[in-house]
Amino acid sequence: MLFRNRLTCSGWVGAMNTRHGVVAITFLALFLQVVVEATSWWSLAMNPLLIPEAYIIGAQPLCSQLAGLSKGQKKLCQLYQDHMQYIGEGAKTGIRECQYQFRHRRWNCSTVDNSSVFGRVMQIGSREAAFTYAISAAGVVNAVSRACREGELSSCGCSRAARPKDLPRDWLWGGCGDNLNYGYRFSKEFVDAREREKTHEKGTMESARLLMNLHNNEAGRRMVSDLAHVSCKCHGVSGSCSLKTCWLQLADFRKVGDALKEKYDSAAFMKLNSRGKLVPVHSKFNPPTSHDLVYIEPSPDYCVFNRTTGSLGTQGRLCNKTSEGMDGCALMCCGRGYDQFKATLVERCHCKFHWCCYVKCKRCSRVVDQFVCK
Repeated sequence: MLFRNRLTCSGWVGAMNTRHGVVAITFLALFLQVVVEATSWWSLAMNPLLIPEAYIIGAQPLCSQLAGLSKGQKKLCQLYQDHMQYIGEGAKTGIRECQYQFRHRRWNCSTVDNSSVFGRVMQIGSREAAFTYAISAAGVVNAVSRACREGELSSCGCSRAARPKDLPRDWLWGGCGDNLNYGYRFSKEFVDAREREKTHEKGTMESARLLMNLHNNEAGRRMVSDLAHVSCKCHGVSGSCSLKTCWLQLADFRKVGDALKEKYDSAAFMKLNSRGKLVPVHSKFNPPTSHDLVYIEPSPDYCVFNRTTGSLGTQGRLCNKTSEGMDGCALMCCGRGYDQFKATLVERCHCKFHWCCYVKCKRCSRVVDQFVCK
């Protein structure tokens, strides 16, 4: 509980007149709602309890204590306790990739706390929220699929995907591939649970945001599926590769991040129609597919700190003086100018290969100019 002292709602009313008491109670209820909505399963990426030993049989109290889980997600936690570590790893993978993809943008996917993770900025149905939902859902597919292959989960194993039709007849289909089918289904069930539990009146902004989140979750999962490929290993005398064994393998997650970043750049601005469905704001554009990202609100101003929107601003951010892109000082600093200072950069140098088999380097330092937004 947020309040552990003996101050109750009746105490508030007793201390004030009825009108002020009602206002105070209303404000308190709204505050509690904001706090609840601010938490997310993304917090599993920040949770120190995510170790295999913590998820022992019957450890249901642990699931109820994990911050950010909805009612349905807590039930899944109780049923699949060994999965929770990998959901956390998937969330962490998604957050790291988000921070890599936006490292040169005004909004750089910064985490602000262990509960809401990204803060109030995710309460706005922007392009950035669309990307974050997609990349985190993709991260769970990636982590769970690989955990199945590695034998870490009790309810799944190696991939049972059907043999590709275009695979040469004399190549063997087997090995132990990433279990994409299981990872996809589990991610859909767990990640989408919070949205599917909500009930909003048709045609409201809340219902539009629910549809947006579900769409982008699915787009992230499909990107992982689309980029999965067949990987093969040669067999034969002296590496003759007279025989190949092949299996399904997920793409490197950086490729997923790159592809979703392209979807972010071309995301579709949507609105609700009279039937409560999302449709493009600009009718001249083709409707987005299930592989595209969608958003329902313009992005906030990320130039300056704003507690209401959750923007952290760009003051103090490093910028590139010579770049004309988003990482350039002109755009990154939003016209406020920048400060220049000297910094000592330490890096490896004069590397030599030694037989056998390691590389030995020296450490060299040099003074470089760095530029920081005012």
